[in-house]
Amino acid sequence: MPLQIVHHPDYDAGFAVNHRFPMSKYPLLMEALRARGLAIPEALSMPEPAPAKWLKLAHAADYVDQVLACEVPERIEREIGFPVGRRVSLRAQLATAGTVLAARLALKHGIACNAAGGSHHARRAQGAGFCTFNDVAVASLALLAERAVENVLVVDLDVHQGDGTADILKDEPRAFTFSMHGDRNYPARKIASDLDIALPDGTGDAAYLDRLRAILPELSTRRRWDIVFYNAGVDVHAEDRLGRLALSDNGLRARDEMVINHFRTAGIPLCGVIGGGYSTDVPALAARHAILFEAAARCA
Repeated sequence: MPLQIVHHPDYDAGFAVNHRFPMSKYPLLMEALRARGLAIPEALSMPEPAPAKWLKLAHAADYVDQVLACEVPERIEREIGFPVGRRVSLRAQLATAGTVLAARLALKHGIACNAAGGSHHARRAQGAGFCTFNDVAVASLALLAERAVENVLVVDLDVHQGDGTADILKDEPRAFTFSMHGDRNYPARKIASDLDIALPDGTGDAAYLDRLRAILPELSTRRRWDIVFYNAGVDVHAEDRLGRLALSDNGLRARDEMVINHFRTAGIPLCGVIGGGYSTDVPALAARHAILFEAAARCA
């Protein structure tokens, strides 16, 4: 069975090429996956926009309505980092639904990935930090509401702390949030996850992988997880513009293989999302994101 991949052409909201958020990485990622023989027809699924009832499980109803109507106050748009027009609103709905669909495919097949997602700075009240809706939080709460799962683990290895996911899921005892991130990076005011590990600037492959290797067994002893959401942000890379850590391509590959193999060996379904990555060399950035899919395909 090929790795199940969720994608949509409207994950790309058409930003200018010099925008700080490299929107063109989404179509370039799909090109990279096709070149690697992963984006084949029988592997691909396409989401419909997420319905408001899903979004309101995780976000304040008035904020959801503002995004859907493209009437987000300028103050919140500044915190998000871009205006929420029609294409951005559609993109947020599709990426969120993509993670829900990838999670369902993971429950069916053992592993699946969304070729977007990981918008972990969107909090209950509003979006922030290039994140409009929090796809992993929405997917977690949707699956819990449907009783498709009973225990959800979020493993967030984006370089930025998963403050929005922590905020949304803090009162949900069936979900556990883990974030390993750069200590001195965004957001300045962090919201405590169930477990946080903060790393110093310049952390490289060996130290990073040692910390991760030590914590994975602890996560597994906390309870029997029904699904793991894995945010495989590549902004931990040494060449990332916003990262401040120092992982190599080989370090990224070892990280993704370590996480995926740990949970799949235990028989736990895993849903991967791509998280953050920021570079002016967008084809190289897309290739870094493709590492998640290569690692996942080996366990499909």
